[in-house]
Amino acid sequence: MGGAKRNGARGAIREERERAILAAAEEVFAEYGYGGATTGRIAERAGIPKASLHYYFPTKEALYRRVVDSIFTIWLEAAASFDRCDDPVEAITRYVDTKMEISRARPYGSKVWANEIIQRAPMIQDYLETTLKQWTASRVAVIEGWIASGRIAPIEPRALLYMIWATTQHYADFGHQIRTLNEGRELSDAQWAEAKRTVTEVILRGIGARP
Repeated sequence: MGGAKRNGARGAIREERERAILAAAEEVFAEYGYGGATTGRIAERAGIPKASLHYYFPTKEALYRRVVDSIFTIWLEAAASFDRCDDPVEAITRYVDTKMEISRARPYGSKVWANEIIQRAPMIQDYLETTLKQWTASRVAVIEGWIASGRIAPIEPRALLYMIWATTQHYADFGHQIRTLNEGRELSDAQWAEAKRTVTEVILRGIGARP
């Protein structure tokens, strides 16, 4: 029993240490890019010795890949609404809401992804050519089904997805600009709610979605 408790405690410590490292890495990679980030700076941000960081992540590349995988997995899970219902209004409303919340809670992750893509994805091209392509094709098929059944207007499915991604991730990638235009303040809960409602309504009206 005592051994099990010790193992459980060590496991909890390990998980907490990994979370701290990943959170720090997300910030540092967002601020400095892959080339400018160092494991020393990440360890300092996480409040741990550099040797401890390398115990969990032997190389900077391994840590970067883990950060990218984390935010990508969250984004994929955000689109689960496409799988759980066949109503375009409900699916898109949930998707926009979740993506906006991710931008609010994980702005650094979005910036890491944006910086990587701007550099033509030198580290994650394999994600784009496999997982992202497959995921996008499955969502395109859903949208084409909505079009075929007359539930939304005949639009180009990928353009719709790109519009949702660009708009929702704008709130993370251009957070400083948004704060500046908001008198230097973070958006309040009420402002976030209004932003989500407006974005959703504009998209649904634009594609002629019918409840």
